[in-house]
Amino acid sequence: MMERLFQLIGFGLCHQLPERSLFAGGYQLPVCARDTGIYVGFALGLLVLSVFARGAKPIDLPRWPVLAIVGLFIAAMGFDGVTSYAGLRQTTNDIRLITGLMTGWGLSTLTLPMLNSQIWATSGHGRVPEGLPQILVWLGGLGASFVLARWLLPLVGVIYPILLVLAILVTFSAVNLVFVGLVPFFERRAVSLRDAIPALLVALGLTFVELAAAAWLRSLAEGVR
Repeated sequence: MMERLFQLIGFGLCHQLPERSLFAGGYQLPVCARDTGIYVGFALGLLVLSVFARGAKPIDLPRWPVLAIVGLFIAAMGFDGVTSYAGLRQTTNDIRLITGLMTGWGLSTLTLPMLNSQIWATSGHGRVPEGLPQILVWLGGLGASFVLARWLLPLVGVIYPILLVLAILVTFSAVNLVFVGLVPFFERRAVSLRDAIPALLVALGLTFVELAAAAWLRSLAEGVR
């Protein structure tokens, strides 16, 4: 039953090919190695940035050196995906995982300030990561996330796919929350986390709708073929 649930969660998001996926405790993860990296990297990236912010709710995008690094991260995943699918070179699950992690890690730096500016009634200024020490820790955290996702989390068995499902929900809900915050009823209304719960629930509801719609579209496409 658990294996079926994991498959359903990732069905509309990923090809779920076993040879391109990671396993833990005999369970195939819900999405492939690259997608695993994106979702885990995004969720962990948000966590690290929130620690950096220390409750300040920064709304400014990172400075250009960090943005340049983020651009390189995304370009690396794009290069790996395009060249391997085109048959120009061979790739591995480790490369898929690390480039996915780089992309998710980088995208979290763009999402957090947008979230803060749309949801909170009083948001702070500044940016994260900011300053060389934070940037170095941020980059080190990316390396640590690869060790965690590749070697440590597989040791906990079925907990790994469960955590990945949570990372998927966090990623979709965070992005949805940015758009929910554009609705006047929710825009910059929250003073505390309790005030943000209605917007969070709407974002989570949209996430489940999107996952179901993606699964339905894949089923429809496979039926046509």
